[in-house]
Amino acid sequence: MKGRSIILDHLGDREAAALMVDGRLEDLLIDADAPRPGTVYRAIADRPVKGQGGMFLKTPDGSAFLRQIKGLAPGQAILVQVTGYAEPGKALPVTQKLLFKSRYAIVTPDAPGLNISRAIKDEAERDRLLEIAHDVLAEAKTGLILRSSCAGANAEEIADDIAQMAELAARVAADDSAGMETLAEGDGPHVLAWRDWVAPAEVITDPGGFEDHGVLDALDAVRAAQVGLGGGASLYVEPTRALVAVDVNTGSDASLAAGIKANMACARALPRALRLRGLGGQIVLDLAPMPKKDRRAFETALRQSFRADDVETALVGWTPLGHYELQRKRARLPIEEVLI
Repeated sequence: MKGRSIILDHLGDREAAALMVDGRLEDLLIDADAPRPGTVYRAIADRPVKGQGGMFLKTPDGSAFLRQIKGLAPGQAILVQVTGYAEPGKALPVTQKLLFKSRYAIVTPDAPGLNISRAIKDEAERDRLLEIAHDVLAEAKTGLILRSSCAGANAEEIADDIAQMAELAARVAADDSAGMETLAEGDGPHVLAWRDWVAPAEVITDPGGFEDHGVLDALDAVRAAQVGLGGGASLYVEPTRALVAVDVNTGSDASLAAGIKANMACARALPRALRLRGLGGQIVLDLAPMPKKDRRAFETALRQSFRADDVETALVGWTPLGHYELQRKRARLPIEEVLI
């Protein structure tokens, strides 16, 4: 099926959303039992961790870990937001820098100022968006970021979005209770799909949409380790307790350029492979053999690929053994944990 389709459905009793582009699965969101990123708590400071500059907190959903705790004392109530998923057996990662994010706007209570996405370059459009923001926020002290999805969008929809996020931020900030409490839930897959997949697409909400539109078949392929790269080359994505290992193979190609071709194909395919599998943390690439002079071209291709990916990923660099390392935010749970 040609074009972009967003399919909203369920996998068992879990809410899920899939993005299909020209019949290929490009992104997949599945709800989990763990607290969702974006959830806001009133937490209670518990105990500091010497040597790490952090503190464990008590939340309604268990222990959380906060870095940069200057001035925070045990027993103190504090507003924090979940930033990602915890590794098994570890505390939830949280931050004091709250963000209230929607389709068009991100309200930043602790970072005053009005910013517009640099992707919007037209000065007339930027002026239009500034007028909308000033009309809605008036003298409010909160910060605001207008996302790239605002370009050409209906002024009333943008204004409503800003107002809703600003009202939520104000309600959370005004809470002065002392006990542990969940003040705002993170967004589920269907809301995230509306919020982040903003390019024009057909939206399908009929029950059984995953089966009717090939998502279940694509899901079977995602659960396998192997990803075809074309020309007989492939990569294998295999998570371990410590890291995610990615092995690149040239297959039957015995030409002198086989290694660089396979590695460049890996650079293009890797963000999607990690995104669909929900993998993050330390990632080590065992690349196909290639001359050192080709490393810069590979790094450039890898950087361009991850620039279009919405999960924060740091390209760390080469190891003495010739492996390439990345560090990726745990923004999702591994698909094998969600679909047990």
